[in-house]
Amino acid sequence: MLAVLGTAVPGASASAHASRAAVSCTGSNTISFSPGLSLTAQRTRIGGSGSYSCLSTDPAVKWGKSSISGGGRNGCFFSDATTVEHITWNTGEKTKVVYRMGTVQQVAGQAVVLVVGRVVEGKFKGRTVTSPGVQAVLNPLECASQSGVERIVGPSGLLIV
Repeated sequence: MLAVLGTAVPGASASAHASRAAVSCTGSNTISFSPGLSLTAQRTRIGGSGSYSCLSTDPAVKWGKSSISGGGRNGCFFSDATTVEHITWNTGEKTKVVYRMGTVQQVAGQAVVLVVGRVVEGKFKGRTVTSPGVQAVLNPLECASQSGVERIVGPSGLLIV
């Protein structure tokens, strides 16, 4: 779900971090919020999907598709949510990722999303996951509207280390 523009590991460069990755993917996510994100944080359900093209230490893993669900207190400028991403790899293997911390910020009409989680079941169990992304909000004024931001769509990444 929800996703990181950059993830820092103390003492490690981004390229060193990526070179240790079990899987490095690029793709896109579509995330829905119910009720929509507004200027004030409120209890929100999260749902969505993702698709990724990947490079992996397992050469058989080339792509994955995911479903995303969760919830918590969310708004345009604050997020305290737990989400679960179920990834099905092209090999038929599955991965369940739980993201317990994340942020969603609206910046000039873009949702900048950062989530960090852990693989709790399936392929790559026990590894750390970051999922960076910038999803476009079609109308940046939606945060102030009655319905709020109900959906964000855009590029995302998936890094399993």
